[in-house]
Amino acid sequence: MAGDAASNLAQPVHVGVDLGTAYTVLVVLDQEKQPLAGAYRFAQVVRDGLVVDFHGAVDLLCELKQTVEARLGFGLTTAATTYPPGVPPGEVRATMHVVEAAGFICKYAVDEPTAANAVLQVTDGAVVDVGGGTTGIAILKDGEVIYTADEPTGGTHFSLVIAGALNLEFDQAEILKKDETQHQRLFSLVRPVMEKVGTIVARHIAGHAVETIYLVGGTVCFAGIDHVVAEVTGIKTIIPGYPLFVTPLGVAMYDG
Repeated sequence: MAGDAASNLAQPVHVGVDLGTAYTVLVVLDQEKQPLAGAYRFAQVVRDGLVVDFHGAVDLLCELKQTVEARLGFGLTTAATTYPPGVPPGEVRATMHVVEAAGFICKYAVDEPTAANAVLQVTDGAVVDVGGGTTGIAILKDGEVIYTADEPTGGTHFSLVIAGALNLEFDQAEILKKDETQHQRLFSLVRPVMEKVGTIVARHIAGHAVETIYLVGGTVCFAGIDHVVAEVTGIKTIIPGYPLFVTPLGVAMYDG
């Protein structure tokens, strides 16, 4: 029986890597593309979609890979990765080079909101990935992505505002921002950044018949952002469960 279990675990899997401005996430799906394992860590090795610390990014991803491999009991060989819409092709290649330098074969790179929609399966609407540094938008019609865009503004800006207002170090502001018990107290400070996100979304969906906005990414874990985006855009706004992991789970579906 033990041998059979090990054999089942060693079946082909699908791996997704999301190198975000705030979090680097690695997820593994099984043959049926259901979640199997994963790991993530806060690290600022990417800024606004650009790899600013190549060696740090590689080292971090190697650590996550080894952690997940130890948990699963077998090695991971391939992975797909993400990039913010609109970044130069050279930066997309740089992201793929990080994944390859960590020991993966990386054949696919997918823009973040499109990757997220592999999980959400939105046929008509806008998928908005609010990451640490940028807000990425994909507009879908009849199941096809018809428009993508990306602009600076994300969770890092929340932290900068909190740090400035409360005279904290950036790292202290990051910790405070992630404490859900503090969200009500901090809401008035970060609301202008939320409104900026809403304004970005509104500008890019103008002229498109978008009836629903779907927010993903770690930044949307801050309570109230969906209501602010809905107020600014005038459009129904939804946050799915576990928004930090939607995009990496989606890009894993492109692996293999």
